[in-house]
Amino acid sequence: MSLDKLERKLGRFAIRNLMLYLIILYIGGFMLVTLRPGFYETYLCLNWAMILKGQVWRLVTYIMYPPSTSILWFLLECFIFWSLGSNLEKLWGTFYFNLYVFIGLFANVIISLLVYLIGHQILPLTADSLYMSFLLAFAMTVPEMRFYLYMIIPVKAKYLAVFYMVILGLQLVMGNWATRLSVIASLVNVAVFFIFIRKPILRVKQFIRRQQFRENIRAAEPTVKYGGARHRCAVCGRTELDDPNLEFRYCSKCAGGREYCLDHLYTHVHVTAEHPEGQQ
Repeated sequence: MSLDKLERKLGRFAIRNLMLYLIILYIGGFMLVTLRPGFYETYLCLNWAMILKGQVWRLVTYIMYPPSTSILWFLLECFIFWSLGSNLEKLWGTFYFNLYVFIGLFANVIISLLVYLIGHQILPLTADSLYMSFLLAFAMTVPEMRFYLYMIIPVKAKYLAVFYMVILGLQLVMGNWATRLSVIASLVNVAVFFIFIRKPILRVKQFIRRQQFRENIRAAEPTVKYGGARHRCAVCGRTELDDPNLEFRYCSKCAGGREYCLDHLYTHVHVTAEHPEGQQ
């Protein structure tokens, strides 16, 4: 079944304003980490040893872990994540945005499970990498969109994405095995979405191209003037609103881009820069 058919059948079940619920979980995690240190690690993190013993809620609650315990940085990141996520949902549609988010969350769960089954080690991945992947998704969809660093410095999305990819590359090279797996997990949804799916990205780019084409067409058309008319004879003052059968032409000998109806195109007095009063 194609994704278009899947969207038509299951689109009504997609969670609207998904970012709102993710941010609520994020806020709850920040409060827990701040007020009850150790509670998240003991009862909520992605620990497959405990999940296999029945603590299945960890498959959801692991999302709650905040990237920072500093209130200022936390609020700033929530604002950035909310802006990126909500705009992606508007650009792609609710169904595809849900799909992107859940692919990322599922990737964390699967990679953590494989580490536990193969290496018998706990890899408590968090959803922080998912949120950072929103930047890559945004840059690949609308690369020319401008962000304002510190609310002042304008930077295009594609350049921020390049900077972020450099950071991820350094982590892959210099980090330990846990860091490398975390980076891979953060890129799974990006790779799957932009290599195999691509539907919402192409949809947005087609829309942008149509808008640019319409703007170019409008720019090439004569400006609407003369009380709603586009053309007016410089001699008799008639417009296409007076007679829809009238035809107008520009005179190459007149200065100022003057238009004339066919009745006066060959009989009017030429107006030039040297002879503003006109000459025969």
